[in-house]
Order: sequence, then C-alpha cells, then structure tokens
Amino acid sequence: MRTYLDHNATSPLRETARTAMLAALELKGNASSIHAEGRAARASLDASREAVARALGTIAPMVVFTSGGSEANNLALKGAPAERLIVSAVEHPSVIEAAKASGKPVDVLPVDGSGVVDLAALDGLLATGPKALVSVMLANNETGVIQPLRDVVALAQKHDALVHCDAVQALGKIAVNFGLLGVDTLSVSAHKLGGPVGAGALVIRDGLPVTALLQGGGQELRRRAGTENVAAIAGFAAAAEEKRIEIRHLRDALEERLEGAVIFGAAAERLPNTSCFALPGLSAETALMALDLAGIAVSSGSACSSGKVAKSHVLAAMGLPPELAGNAIRVSLGWTTTAADIEHFITAWDRLAARRKAA
Repeated sequence: MRTYLDHNATSPLRETARTAMLAALELKGNASSIHAEGRAARASLDASREAVARALGTIAPMVVFTSGGSEANNLALKGAPAERLIVSAVEHPSVIEAAKASGKPVDVLPVDGSGVVDLAALDGLLATGPKALVSVMLANNETGVIQPLRDVVALAQKHDALVHCDAVQALGKIAVNFGLLGVDTLSVSAHKLGGPVGAGALVIRDGLPVTALLQGGGQELRRRAGTENVAAIAGFAAAAEEKRIEIRHLRDALEERLEGAVIFGAAAERLPNTSCFALPGLSAETALMALDLAGIAVSSGSACSSGKVAKSHVLAAMGLPPELAGNAIRVSLGWTTTAADIEHFITAWDRLAARRKAA
C-alpha cells in the first residue's frame, strides 16, 4: 500500500480535470485560427479563462495562461514596470532566481522566527530608492506559513510600489481572491490543486503594462506568445472549480501525535494541509528513505531539482540551526488524503522514532 502525502509538490490529477482534458484533446483546431475547428478550440480556451478568473475573484482579460508557476513568476518580476525588486527571504526559487536574473537591484526582505515577513523592515526598504516591486508569497511551500499580504499591499501603496504575489501553494487550500488581496500581479499553477503539470497563469491588474518574456505571435493579448495548451488549460480550469476540501483536522491529528518533533512555523497562521517538522537526531535523508520503503511519499523541507535533499533557504532565513533544519521533512495533505493515510504515516514515524531512540 502506498500513501501519498506530498501534495505541495504535485497533487494527483483529479478525475474532473482528466475528463476535461480528454474532451479538449478531441479538438482539432488552433485557438488562433478563424475556421470552425479553430473557433471550437478558442471557445474551450475562453471558457477555461472564465473559470480560472472566477476561482481567483477577477475577470478573464486579466488572466494570462503560462506553462506554470515558474514562468508566471518570471514574467511578473522581469516584466514589471519597476526599477528595483524587494523579495522576501522565503520565496520560491523561481522568484529568487528570476529576481537575480532581472538585471534590477534586489533587496531581500527578512522574516521572523516563524517565517513571517518583517513589515517594519519592508517599510524601511520602501522609504528609499526608485519605484519598487515587492514580491511576497501568499503561503510558503515548505512550512505553509501564510503572509500578511494586505499589510504588505498597504505599505507598498504608501510608497507607490507594486506588489507581486506567488499564490501557487495557496490556491485550492485557502481562499485566493485577487481583488481582495489588492496585489498587482499573482501567480498560480494547475498541478498543485489536482490539475495537470504544464499549465499556470499570471493575473495582471487591469492597465498594468508588463513586458512579455516570449516574443512571437499575439496570443494572450500579446503578453505571452505561443500556441496555448488548450487541453492542459481545460484541466486547470476544471481543478480550479473544485470545492476546497476540509483537511485541517487531519493535519492537526497528525501533529498531535508527533511526539518529540519540532514543528516549524507552528506559531503563525499556516495552510491547513501543510506540516514541516523535524525530530532532533533524525536526518531528513534517513527519514525520507525509511518512509519511502514503508510505502509513504513525503519530501524534505526543500527538495532540489536533482531529487536530493538540499539545504533549505526558508528554514535558514527563519534562523533555525543547520543541524535541526537538516532534519526537516514536509508532510502535505490533499484531496486524496484519508484518516487511514495519517494512521499509516504515524505507524511508520513511531517506528522510526523508536529506532532513533534505541540507537
């Protein structure tokens, strides 16, 4: 029996998304063509855009489809009409690396011991220098810690700055409303909520000029060239329309039974599906291998592209000692998670903890 508890990496494809994709794959036309087949593909794309816009509390013309969250983040940071960037210390690598590659000056916004951004430091950073874009994620992919975006927006508006929000991990787990957040751009991705890999979107505030990364055709109102992946986008829309699941009770039940573990970000507001923790003396690499052998899929606090356990810049920014941060594992629940999955994990975890204590 396998138990999948790594939904923050990728959530399994929902049946509604699969059905929508299979239907869209039957379409023969290019959404930019004017014949009947092209119009049918365009109708599917338009319906998907409307559905994603509804899910995000915005209007369809503001939604630019991309290949995923990383491309959306790159478009937001590199294409924004700002002369400098302010990026929180706990952002996803696609934000941090995009900022470094933008050619613009970059300031790093520190966080406290819970991983929440330092608003006083942000006010100070915004008080001097040319027009800035502030990039702060809605919820952290490793710890699940939720950021005070409205406070960030208020400070940015005070200093005539722009705000980008990476909401990739938040969508499908908590309410994500573009209008209520008040940000200028917002990134989302399909595969974190049960849609397919390879589809995402950047929401761009009406009237905000953003320079395209990809040059070519006039797709996406000339904000992202390239023929749209109609089938993947249809799956994205179907997943976005799914009702959010109530899962906090399962996460809390798991954490209540993690005897001796340190839970990171526990004092802050967090996503209801995410738990990042460590057992002193038990390395993440050892834990991941043992859990996988026990039939359980989880991840470390940070998994690099090679699939190996890497040092977590998020936990380092929170001031955690390397020896504890190196023990961090992340359990992330999702739409497939059951109480039996939690029991399976706890049984395997207790066995691991007992072996560590006996060693």
